[in-house]
Amino acid sequence: MAAILEVRGLYKFFETSEGRVPCLRDVSFDVEEGHFVCVMGPSGSGKTTLLHLISGLDAPSAGSILLHGRDLAKLSERGRTLERRRTIGYVFQFFNLLANLDVLENVGLPLAIQGQRPGARRRELMELLERFGIADKHASYPHQLSGGEMQRVSIARALAGEQPLLLCDEPTGNLSQKAGLRVMEALRRICDEDRRTVLLVTHNPRDATFADRVLFLVDGQLDGEHGLRGPGLTVEGIHAALAALHI
Repeated sequence: MAAILEVRGLYKFFETSEGRVPCLRDVSFDVEEGHFVCVMGPSGSGKTTLLHLISGLDAPSAGSILLHGRDLAKLSERGRTLERRRTIGYVFQFFNLLANLDVLENVGLPLAIQGQRPGARRRELMELLERFGIADKHASYPHQLSGGEMQRVSIARALAGEQPLLLCDEPTGNLSQKAGLRVMEALRRICDEDRRTVLLVTHNPRDATFADRVLFLVDGQLDGEHGLRGPGLTVEGIHAALAALHI
Protein backbone atom coordinates (compact mmCIF):
# COMPACT_ATOMS: atom_id res chain seq x y z
CA MET A 1 0.00 0.00 0.00
CA ALA A 2 1.26 3.49 -0.88
CA ALA A 3 2.57 5.80 1.81
CA ILE A 4 0.58 9.00 2.24
CA LEU A 5 3.33 10.37 4.52
CA GLU A 6 7.10 9.84 4.30
CA VAL A 7 9.39 11.38 6.92
CA ARG A 8 13.12 11.16 6.16
CA GLY A 9 16.08 12.16 8.34
CA LEU A 10 14.12 14.88 10.13
CA TYR A 11 15.95 17.30 12.44
CA LYS A 12 14.65 20.31 14.32
CA PHE A 13 16.85 22.66 16.36
CA PHE A 14 15.75 25.62 18.46
CA GLU A 15 17.98 28.60 19.17
CA THR A 16 18.37 29.44 22.86
CA SER A 17 20.66 31.65 24.91
CA GLU A 18 22.86 28.57 25.35
CA GLY A 19 23.03 27.80 21.63
CA ARG A 20 21.23 25.34 19.35
CA VAL A 21 19.16 22.76 21.20
CA PRO A 22 17.98 19.66 19.30
CA CYS A 23 14.29 18.82 19.54
CA LEU A 24 14.10 16.11 16.85
CA ARG A 25 17.06 14.06 15.62
CA ASP A 26 17.15 11.89 12.50
CA VAL A 27 13.47 10.89 12.63
CA SER A 28 12.33 8.65 9.76
CA PHE A 29 9.11 6.69 9.25
CA ASP A 30 6.27 6.10 6.77
CA VAL A 31 2.52 6.10 7.24
CA GLU A 32 0.54 4.07 4.72
CA GLU A 33 -2.85 5.15 3.44
CA GLY A 34 -5.74 3.94 5.55
CA HIS A 35 -3.57 3.04 8.53
CA PHE A 36 -3.67 4.25 12.14
CA VAL A 37 -0.20 5.03 13.51
CA CYS A 38 0.57 6.25 17.02
CA VAL A 39 3.71 8.05 18.20
CA MET A 40 4.18 7.76 21.96
CA GLY A 41 6.54 9.65 24.21
CA PRO A 42 6.68 11.67 27.41
CA SER A 43 6.03 15.41 27.56
CA GLY A 44 8.88 17.29 25.92
CA SER A 45 9.90 14.40 23.66
CA GLY A 46 9.08 16.36 20.48
CA LYS A 47 5.66 14.89 19.60
CA THR A 48 3.84 18.17 18.99
CA THR A 49 6.84 19.64 17.14
CA LEU A 50 6.74 16.59 14.86
CA LEU A 51 3.09 17.22 14.01
CA HIS A 52 3.76 20.91 13.36
CA LEU A 53 6.50 19.97 10.89
CA ILE A 54 4.35 17.37 9.14
CA SER A 55 1.50 19.84 8.78
CA GLY A 56 3.78 22.52 7.35
CA LEU A 57 3.14 24.88 10.26
CA ASP A 58 6.89 24.90 10.92
CA ALA A 59 9.96 24.08 8.82
CA PRO A 60 12.51 21.37 9.69
CA SER A 61 16.17 22.22 10.23
CA ALA A 62 17.09 19.27 8.00
CA GLY A 63 15.44 16.28 6.39
CA SER A 64 12.31 15.97 4.29
CA ILE A 65 8.56 15.46 4.66
CA LEU A 66 6.60 14.11 1.70
CA LEU A 67 2.82 14.18 1.46
CA HIS A 68 1.62 12.00 -1.41
CA GLY A 69 5.20 12.14 -2.69
CA ARG A 70 5.35 15.96 -2.68
CA ASP A 71 8.27 17.39 -0.70
CA LEU A 72 6.93 20.24 1.47
CA ALA A 73 10.32 21.96 1.52
CA LYS A 74 10.26 22.33 -2.25
CA LEU A 75 6.89 24.07 -2.28
CA SER A 76 6.32 27.80 -1.93
CA GLU A 77 4.62 29.07 1.22
CA ARG A 78 1.35 29.23 -0.70
CA GLY A 79 1.99 25.75 -2.08
CA ARG A 80 2.47 24.37 1.44
CA THR A 81 -0.73 26.05 2.57
CA LEU A 82 -2.70 24.56 -0.31
CA GLU A 83 -1.17 21.11 0.24
CA ARG A 84 -2.06 21.29 3.93
CA ARG A 85 -5.66 22.26 3.13
CA ARG A 86 -5.99 19.43 0.62
CA THR A 87 -4.34 16.71 2.67
CA ILE A 88 -4.47 17.36 6.43
CA GLY A 89 -7.18 17.60 9.06
CA TYR A 90 -5.98 18.53 12.56
CA VAL A 91 -7.45 17.56 15.95
CA PHE A 92 -6.01 19.59 18.83
CA GLN A 93 -5.78 18.78 22.52
CA PHE A 94 -7.47 22.04 23.45
CA PHE A 95 -10.25 21.80 20.81
CA ASN A 96 -9.55 25.24 19.20
CA LEU A 97 -13.22 25.90 18.49
CA LEU A 98 -14.24 29.48 17.73
CA ALA A 99 -16.29 30.78 20.64
CA ASN A 100 -18.48 33.09 18.52
CA LEU A 101 -19.54 30.31 16.11
CA ASP A 102 -22.08 27.61 16.88
CA VAL A 103 -21.31 23.92 16.41
CA LEU A 104 -22.52 23.71 12.81
CA GLU A 105 -20.57 26.84 11.87
CA ASN A 106 -17.40 25.50 13.53
CA VAL A 107 -17.67 22.21 11.66
CA GLY A 108 -18.26 24.00 8.36
CA LEU A 109 -15.24 26.27 8.79
CA PRO A 110 -12.82 24.14 6.68
CA LEU A 111 -15.25 24.36 3.77
CA ALA A 112 -15.35 28.15 4.03
CA ILE A 113 -11.54 28.25 4.08
CA GLN A 114 -11.52 26.13 0.92
CA GLY A 115 -13.80 28.67 -0.77
CA GLN A 116 -16.97 26.59 -0.51
CA ARG A 117 -20.34 27.59 0.95
CA PRO A 118 -20.96 25.54 4.12
CA GLY A 119 -24.67 26.32 3.89
CA ALA A 120 -24.87 24.44 0.59
CA ARG A 121 -23.63 21.32 2.38
CA ARG A 122 -25.71 21.65 5.53
CA ARG A 123 -27.23 18.18 5.16
CA GLU A 124 -23.79 16.55 4.89
CA LEU A 125 -22.55 18.50 7.91
CA MET A 126 -25.59 17.49 9.94
CA GLU A 127 -25.01 13.85 8.99
CA LEU A 128 -21.44 14.21 10.22
CA LEU A 129 -22.68 15.59 13.55
CA GLU A 130 -25.24 12.77 13.75
CA ARG A 131 -22.46 10.26 13.30
CA PHE A 132 -20.70 11.62 16.37
CA GLY A 133 -23.88 11.88 18.45
CA ILE A 134 -23.91 15.67 18.59
CA ALA A 135 -26.50 16.63 15.95
CA ASP A 136 -28.79 17.92 18.70
CA LYS A 137 -26.02 20.38 19.65
CA HIS A 138 -25.73 21.94 16.17
CA ALA A 139 -26.98 25.36 17.34
CA SER A 140 -25.04 25.32 20.63
CA TYR A 141 -21.90 27.35 21.27
CA PRO A 142 -18.63 25.85 22.59
CA HIS A 143 -19.16 27.16 26.14
CA GLN A 144 -22.41 25.18 26.27
CA LEU A 145 -20.68 21.84 25.54
CA SER A 146 -18.84 19.31 27.66
CA GLY A 147 -15.18 18.59 26.97
CA GLY A 148 -16.02 15.32 25.21
CA GLU A 149 -18.62 17.05 23.05
CA MET A 150 -16.16 19.78 22.09
CA GLN A 151 -13.58 17.21 21.06
CA ARG A 152 -16.12 15.35 18.92
CA VAL A 153 -16.98 18.66 17.25
CA SER A 154 -13.25 19.14 16.65
CA ILE A 155 -13.00 15.72 14.99
CA ALA A 156 -16.09 16.39 12.85
CA ARG A 157 -14.54 19.70 11.77
CA ALA A 158 -11.30 17.91 10.82
CA LEU A 159 -13.32 15.50 8.65
CA ALA A 160 -15.57 18.08 6.99
CA GLY A 161 -12.93 19.13 4.46
CA GLU A 162 -12.47 15.46 3.45
CA GLN A 163 -8.68 15.56 3.84
CA PRO A 164 -7.22 12.03 3.78
CA LEU A 165 -4.73 12.45 6.66
CA LEU A 166 -5.87 13.23 10.21
CA LEU A 167 -3.25 14.50 12.69
CA CYS A 168 -4.30 14.16 16.33
CA ASP A 169 -2.35 15.90 19.11
CA GLU A 170 -3.19 14.31 22.50
CA PRO A 171 -6.92 14.42 21.67
CA THR A 172 -8.00 12.89 25.01
CA GLY A 173 -5.56 14.82 27.19
CA ASN A 174 -8.26 17.05 28.72
CA LEU A 175 -11.09 14.52 28.84
CA SER A 176 -12.50 12.06 31.35
CA GLN A 177 -11.79 8.36 30.85
CA LYS A 178 -15.30 7.77 29.46
CA ALA A 179 -15.25 10.77 27.10
CA GLY A 180 -11.72 9.91 25.97
CA LEU A 181 -12.77 6.36 25.15
CA ARG A 182 -15.60 7.63 22.92
CA VAL A 183 -13.15 9.88 21.08
CA MET A 184 -10.72 7.02 20.47
CA GLU A 185 -13.51 4.73 19.29
CA ALA A 186 -14.56 7.46 16.86
CA LEU A 187 -11.01 7.79 15.49
CA ARG A 188 -10.77 4.02 15.01
CA ARG A 189 -14.08 4.00 13.08
CA ILE A 190 -12.83 6.84 10.88
CA CYS A 191 -9.86 4.68 9.90
CA ASP A 192 -11.82 1.45 9.43
CA GLU A 193 -14.97 2.78 7.76
CA ASP A 194 -13.74 5.86 5.87
CA ARG A 195 -10.22 4.60 5.14
CA ARG A 196 -8.85 7.87 6.44
CA THR A 197 -5.25 7.79 7.68
CA VAL A 198 -4.74 8.70 11.34
CA LEU A 199 -1.48 9.82 12.96
CA LEU A 200 -1.91 10.14 16.72
CA VAL A 201 0.60 11.45 19.25
CA THR A 202 -0.06 10.62 22.87
CA HIS A 203 1.46 9.51 26.15
CA ASN A 204 -1.66 7.44 27.02
CA PRO A 205 -1.14 3.63 26.68
CA ARG A 206 -4.88 2.98 26.39
CA ASP A 207 -5.20 5.38 23.46
CA ALA A 208 -2.22 3.76 21.74
CA THR A 209 -3.96 0.35 21.69
CA PHE A 210 -6.40 1.69 19.08
CA ALA A 211 -3.55 2.05 16.55
CA ASP A 212 -2.22 -0.45 14.01
CA ARG A 213 1.36 0.45 14.90
CA VAL A 214 3.07 2.30 17.76
CA LEU A 215 6.36 4.19 17.49
CA PHE A 216 8.24 5.52 20.50
CA LEU A 217 9.83 8.98 20.51
CA VAL A 218 12.44 9.42 23.23
CA ASP A 219 14.50 12.60 23.59
CA GLY A 220 13.69 13.55 20.00
CA GLN A 221 14.64 10.19 18.47
CA LEU A 222 12.54 7.22 17.38
CA ASP A 223 13.43 3.96 19.10
CA GLY A 224 13.04 1.33 16.40
CA GLU A 225 13.79 -1.62 18.67
CA HIS A 226 10.64 -1.22 20.76
CA GLY A 227 8.10 -0.33 18.05
CA LEU A 228 4.91 -2.38 18.37
CA ARG A 229 2.20 -3.72 16.10
CA GLY A 230 -0.30 -6.57 16.10
CA PRO A 231 -0.36 -8.74 19.26
CA GLY A 232 1.92 -6.33 21.14
CA LEU A 233 -0.72 -3.60 21.02
CA THR A 234 -2.13 -4.18 24.47
CA VAL A 235 -1.92 -1.89 27.47
CA GLU A 236 0.38 -4.44 29.11
CA GLY A 237 2.61 -4.66 26.02
CA ILE A 238 2.85 -0.89 25.76
CA HIS A 239 3.65 -0.53 29.46
CA ALA A 240 6.41 -3.13 29.03
CA ALA A 241 7.90 -1.19 26.10
CA LEU A 242 7.74 2.06 28.06
CA ALA A 243 9.47 0.42 31.02
CA ALA A 244 12.21 -0.93 28.74
CA LEU A 245 12.72 2.61 27.46
CA HIS A 246 12.73 3.97 31.05
CA ILE A 247 9.82 6.31 30.34
